[in-house]
Amino acid sequence: MTIQDLQPKGLWKNFADLNAVPRPSKKEERVIAFAKNFGEQLGLPTQVDAIGNVIIKKPATKGMEDRTIVVLQSHLDMVHQKNSATNFDFDTEGIKMLIDGDWVKADGTTLGADNGIGVAAIMALLESTDIPHPPLEALFTIDEETGMTGAMGLVGGLLEAKIMLNLDTEDDDELTIGCAGGVDVTAKGTYEETATTNEQKGYKLGVQGLSGGHSGMDIHKGLGNANKLMNRLLFQLNKATDLGIASVDGGSLRNAIPRESFATIAVPTTADLSSFVKEWQAILKQEYGTTDPDLEVTLEACVTPAKVCHPAFQKQFLAAVYACPSGIYRMSPDIPDLVQTSNNLARILLEDGAYKVLCLTRGSVDTEKQDEADAIVSTFELIGAEVMLSGSYPGWTPNPTADIIKVMSDLYQEMYQAAPNVYACHAGLECGLLGTHYPEMEMISFGPNIRGAHSPDEKVQISSVQKFWDFLLETLKRIPKAS
Repeated sequence: MTIQDLQPKGLWKNFADLNAVPRPSKKEERVIAFAKNFGEQLGLPTQVDAIGNVIIKKPATKGMEDRTIVVLQSHLDMVHQKNSATNFDFDTEGIKMLIDGDWVKADGTTLGADNGIGVAAIMALLESTDIPHPPLEALFTIDEETGMTGAMGLVGGLLEAKIMLNLDTEDDDELTIGCAGGVDVTAKGTYEETATTNEQKGYKLGVQGLSGGHSGMDIHKGLGNANKLMNRLLFQLNKATDLGIASVDGGSLRNAIPRESFATIAVPTTADLSSFVKEWQAILKQEYGTTDPDLEVTLEACVTPAKVCHPAFQKQFLAAVYACPSGIYRMSPDIPDLVQTSNNLARILLEDGAYKVLCLTRGSVDTEKQDEADAIVSTFELIGAEVMLSGSYPGWTPNPTADIIKVMSDLYQEMYQAAPNVYACHAGLECGLLGTHYPEMEMISFGPNIRGAHSPDEKVQISSVQKFWDFLLETLKRIPKAS
C-alpha cells in the first residue's frame, strides 16, 4: 500500500504532493509557487500577499451560501531535522515516507505532518466537488516555525471570514483555544584561544540518541537536552583534569529540543577519558533511561586541536551555560497541567574564537516571558556576551465563550460520545498574531494525532487523520448562518 492509497484519499494524495516539495522555513519559494499554482489550476481566486502568504477563496456549495465565511489556516513550512547517520538534503529532496502499521513516518527525517496534514486537508476541500461547506478562505502562511513572519506580516482587510479553523494541533481529542507567545534570545561573543602542547591529546566527545521533540508541546516531559548534558560533562571534566575545549556544536533549531551535541577537546596524555565516559554514561542512563532510552555518551580519538579556549573564558562559559534556565520556568497557577513559561536552550556553537547560544523562551503571560528572557540575558552578559531579543510574538488569549467552541464541543460529544479536551497549549500557534490583525474573528485549533514533531521520530496516525477529517467535514456543515 502507498501513501496515496490511504483514506481519505484526497488528503493523503495532497500530502504526498506537498512532501515532494522542499519547504524549509525561510526558503519557501518553491512551496509558495506550488500552493499558488494549485489554486490557479482550480480556477479559484488566488493571491500571494507581500510577505509570501497564499490566500485562496472558494464559494459555498449550493444551499450554504448564507453561512458565515470560514478561513481554514495552516502553515506551509516544516522543521528540518534528521538523524546524524541519515544522508538527506532538505533543500533538494522530497520527504521519503513509510507506512508503519497505523502510522506514517519518514525515513530518518522529520515527516512534515506538522503542518502538512493541515495544508493537505485544506487542499482536499478546495478541490472537492461533493463536500458541503460554507464560503471558504484558505490561508497558507509561511515561516511559522522560525519566526511566524507570515502571520506577523499579514495585513487586515485581506480576509472576510468571521471564524478561523487553525489545523495545527497534535492530539485528536483536543480543541485548542489559547497558546503561548515566544521570543528568541541570542547570545554571541568572542574569546581568546591558547595553543595546545605535545603533552595533550585530542578527542571528540558526543551526546547522542536523545528523544528530542517540540520545544513547546514536549517541554514538560523532562526530556534530556543535549546542550545541557554536554555542558554538564564538560563542566565535570574541567574540574577533573586540565581540559581544553576547541569546539562545541550542539542542537539545531530553536523550536526543537536538542538531540545531539559534539565537542572537540584536548586533555593531558595521562588522562583516562574512557573511565570518565563510562561513569557518566551510567549516571545519565540512570537519570534519563525513561525519557531518553537510547542516550549515548560517545568518545573517539582525533587529531589534537591546535588551539583551545583560554582557561579563564572556558570556566566562565561553562558556568553561564550551566546557569542558563532550560525547561519549565513556571507552571500555570490557574490552568491545571499547563506550562506557563519555559525556555529551550536550543543551539550552542563555539569554535575558532567565537561563540553563539540560541534560546527560545515561551510564555502565556508576556511579562513573565520577558522575566525569563531577562534572566538569560543577564546570565550571558556576565561573561561579556552581546545578547539580543528578536522575533517576539504574542500569546493567544482564550475566549471560552466563543460560539464556535460550543458548536465544535457539542459536535465532538455527539460524534464520539466523549467530551473533548478544551484547553490552552504551550506551543506557539499563529492565532495570537492573526488575532491582532482580525480581532473580531473567533478562532479554534484542532488536528490529528502527531507524535515526535520537530524530531526525526515524527509520525502521524492514519486512523486519527480519518477521525480529524470526518470531524472537520461535520464542523463545516454546522457553521451557523451569517448574522
